[in-house]
Amino acid sequence: MALNRQRVVEEAVALLDENGLDGVSLRKLAQRLGVQAPTLYWHIRNKAALITALAEAILTEEFADLRPPDPAEPWQRWLTELATRLRRALLAHPDGARVISAAQLSTRMNRISEVAMKTLVDQDIPLREARLRVLAVERFTVGHVLEEQSPRPDEDALRDFDADAFAAQHPTVIAGISEYFQDGRTVDDLFQDTLRLIIE
Repeated sequence: MALNRQRVVEEAVALLDENGLDGVSLRKLAQRLGVQAPTLYWHIRNKAALITALAEAILTEEFADLRPPDPAEPWQRWLTELATRLRRALLAHPDGARVISAAQLSTRMNRISEVAMKTLVDQDIPLREARLRVLAVERFTVGHVLEEQSPRPDEDALRDFDADAFAAQHPTVIAGISEYFQDGRTVDDLFQDTLRLIIE
C-alpha cells in the first residue's frame, strides 16, 4: 500500500490505541509502517506535528460536521451537548485528553471554539463573555478527561496508604463522595452535573 499522510495518521492512531501517548514516537511509527524515518518526515516532520495530527484525527471522528444550534435551541443545551461530544471523542482513545492538550494549532479544535463562540455571540452574549464561557467549558472537559484517563494508584502506591487515616483527616471529602454516588450515580453523571453548574 502506498504511503500517504492518511495512512501515516491512521497507523499513528492505532499505535496510540495500543500503547498510549508515551508509546508513540516517530521511530516506532516508521517501524510500524516498514519505512525509514526520513521517508516518514515527508508526511510528519516532527513529534509535535505527529501529536497535532493525532488530535485532528481524534476530534474529526466526533466533529466531522459541527453546526450551530437551531434558532429556537437554547445555547446552554447546545453547549452542553458540545462538551459531551468532546468528552466522548477524548475518551475514545487512550490519553486522548493528553493529545489534545499537547497539540499545537489544532484546526479542528479551533473550529469547535469558533462555532461555539459565534453561537453565543449570535445569541447576544458579549464577545468577551462568550470567549470566557467557551474556554471554561472546553478546559473543564479536557481537564475532567485528563483525570479520568490518569493511571490509578498501583500496588506500591497503595501499600503505605492508610484509608482510615485519610478518611479521618478528610471527613467532608469522604462524606461528599459517598453522598453523591450512593444512589447509583456514575462518573458520567458527575461530568454532566459539574458541567451544568459551570454553564449556569
